[in-house]
Amino acid sequence: MTAVLTENPLLEPRFNIPFDQIKPEHIAPAVEQLIRLAQGRLEGIVRLNQVRTFENTVLALSELDSELEFALRIAGHLESVVTTPDLRAAWNSVVPLYSAFYASIALNAGLWNALKAYAATDEAKALTGPRARLLVKTLEQFRRDGADLQGADKVRIAEIASQLGELTTQFGQNVVDSTKAVEWLFAEGDARLSGLTQTALEAAQLSAQSKNLEGYRFTLQAPSYTAVMDYADHQGFRQEMWEAYNHKATEEGRDNRPLLTEILELRQEKAHLLGYAHFADLATEDRMAGNGARVQSFLEDMQSRIQPFFERENAELLEFYHALEGRDAPDLQPWGVAYYVEKLRQSRFEFDPEETRPYFSLERVLSGLFEIVQRTFGVTVQQAPAPSVWHEEVQFYRITTESGQHIASFYTDWFPRDSKRSGAWMNAFLSGDRSRGKLEPHLGLMCGNMTPPTDEKPALLTHREVETVFHEFGHLLHLALSSVELRAQAGTHVARDWVELPSQLMENWCWERETLDLLARHYQTGETLPESLYTKMMAAQNFWAANGSMRQLSFGTVDIRLHTDYTPLQNGDVLEFARTVMAPFYTTPLPRSFASLASFSHLFSGGYAAGYYSYKWSEMLEADAFGRFRREGLLSREVGSQYVDTILSRGNSADPAQLFRDFVGREPDPEALLERSGLVSSR
Repeated sequence: MTAVLTENPLLEPRFNIPFDQIKPEHIAPAVEQLIRLAQGRLEGIVRLNQVRTFENTVLALSELDSELEFALRIAGHLESVVTTPDLRAAWNSVVPLYSAFYASIALNAGLWNALKAYAATDEAKALTGPRARLLVKTLEQFRRDGADLQGADKVRIAEIASQLGELTTQFGQNVVDSTKAVEWLFAEGDARLSGLTQTALEAAQLSAQSKNLEGYRFTLQAPSYTAVMDYADHQGFRQEMWEAYNHKATEEGRDNRPLLTEILELRQEKAHLLGYAHFADLATEDRMAGNGARVQSFLEDMQSRIQPFFERENAELLEFYHALEGRDAPDLQPWGVAYYVEKLRQSRFEFDPEETRPYFSLERVLSGLFEIVQRTFGVTVQQAPAPSVWHEEVQFYRITTESGQHIASFYTDWFPRDSKRSGAWMNAFLSGDRSRGKLEPHLGLMCGNMTPPTDEKPALLTHREVETVFHEFGHLLHLALSSVELRAQAGTHVARDWVELPSQLMENWCWERETLDLLARHYQTGETLPESLYTKMMAAQNFWAANGSMRQLSFGTVDIRLHTDYTPLQNGDVLEFARTVMAPFYTTPLPRSFASLASFSHLFSGGYAAGYYSYKWSEMLEADAFGRFRREGLLSREVGSQYVDTILSRGNSADPAQLFRDFVGREPDPEALLERSGLVSSR
C-alpha cells in the first residue's frame, strides 16, 4: 500500500485501534481499497501455477479478506454505538459494495473449480482434525452460497445477497431511529410518576439533564421501559409506553413493515434457487439442529411440556388481579401484565427485585465476575489504559494466564445513549494468530444498555442486568480462551445453536450463594447479600418461569414459521400472521395492532434468521453441562480446565455435539433445563 493509503486508520488491522482518528470519510475509501486487495488475492488463488496445498488454497481463501473484515467490523461497530448522520451515510454507501463482493466469492467459477481440484488431491483426502473440518465446511458453504448454480440463477443469487444486505441494514437503522424518537418528559409531582422506584426516578432525572431539560425523561431504552412496565401505577402511561414499544419502526420515514415481507421473500427465493424447501432448511443445515423440521419439533416439544405450568401461572395471576382490583375490573391488558406480576411476586415472596439493586454495583459485579473466572479458569482480568476509545464511558481490560501471558483484551460500553442501538452484545475485533507456535492476543468488546450511574450513586444493576453482564462475558471467554490454529474456526465462529452455550452457562454463577458473595456487596457498607434477602430471591427464582420460557418459545416459533410456512399470497399480512402465531404464548390477548415484528432486529438485521430457537436449544445444553460444576465444585479448577479444554478453547474445530459429549460424557438431557426452571411435575 502507498504511504497515502496507510494514513487511513481502517486500512490495516491493528491491536491498538485508533478510534479517535477514525472519521466517516475514511470508510468508503478503505472498503473500496480492501475489496480490491481481497479480489486480487482471490484471483491469485484461481491463477495459482503450482501444486495446490491446504495453505495456498483453503487457508489462503479463509484469510483473503482479513483486512476488509477488520475495517467492516470497526466501521459497523461505530455506526452501532456512536452513530451520526455522516457516519450512517458513509456506512450505508459501502453496504452494497461489500455485500456484492462477498456474494461474488462463492459464485466465482474459477475459485470453485480450484477448491474442488484441491479437494480431489491426495493431501486433501488425508487431512484430519480441524483442517479437514475447514475444508468440508468451506465446500458446504460454497454450495449453500450458490457455487453450483448456472447462468441466470447465479446472477440472481448475487442480486439477492446485495438486496438483503441493504434491506437488513435499513431495518436495523430504522429500529435505532424509532427508539430514540420517542420520549416522555414529566415535571415533579406528575401523577404518572407514581409507583416508580427511586432508581428509576433518578435515572429519568439524569436522562433529562443529559438533554439540558428539567424533570423526568423516559425513553424506550430497556432500563427506562422495564421500570415503567414493572412499577408505574398509572395505567395510561404504561399503555402508552407499551404501545410505543410494540409499534417501533412502523411510523412514516422509518417504517419497517414493507421491509419484512421483502426480506422474507428474498430469503425464500434464495432457498428455492439452491434447492431447499424453505429458508429454514438452508439456514439450519450447518447447525446442530440440521433442518427446520427438527427445530419445529424441538420448539413444539418444549411448548407442550411447559404449557400446563404456563396455564397455571396465568390463572394465578388473573385470580390475584381480580382479588386486588375486584371481580368487575376490566380485563387484564398486556400493559398490565408485568405490573401485576411484580405485585404478585412481592405478595407471595415478600420480595422486590429492587431490594437487591444496592448490592449489585457494576464495578463490584465485574470484580466478582473476574474473581470467579480467575479461580475457575485460571486467567486474570485487569483494567488497563485504553489506546483510544469511541466514548468517554468505555473501559479497557487485559486477560492474562497464570504465567503472565497476555491472551486477550476487550472493551466495555455499558450504558444507553441515543446514538447507540439497544440490547447487549459481544463482538470480536481481532482473532489473534495461534498458528506455528504464535500466541497473539485476541481483541473483543462487550456492549450493553444497563442502568447508568447518577450523580449520587454508582451504576446499580438489577439481578437480570447482572445476568446479562455474565452472559456477554461468557461469549467473551469463548473468544479469549480460543486456542485453535485456524482463525476461521476461532472463538465464536461456531454454529448459531452452539454459540449461546458458553454465554448462558456463565449466567449460572449469578445464582449460587458461594459465588454470589463474590459479586454482591452493598455499595455503601460492603456487606454481602443478607441471608434473608438471598432466601427470598432464591424462593422467587422460578417465579413466572413458564411465562419466561414461553416468551422465548414465541420468538423462536414465529421465527421458524416465518421462514418455513409464510407466504404473502397464502397468509396475507405478515404482522397479522406473526400476531396469530405468537398469541398462544402470551398471558393476555394481543391487540390487532401488535407490531413487535417490525422491530425484531435479531431476525431481520442481527443474523438470527431461522435461528432464534438457538437460545432455548443452547439453554438446554448449558443447564445439563453446568451440572458438572454444581456436582464437582462451582469454582473447581479441574472442571473449569476441562471445560476450557473441551469447549471454550476449541471454537469450531470439531463437531459441537462431540465437544458436548467430551465435557459431559453423554448425550444432552433436556430434562435438566426443565428441572432447573421448576417446570417438572413432582414425582
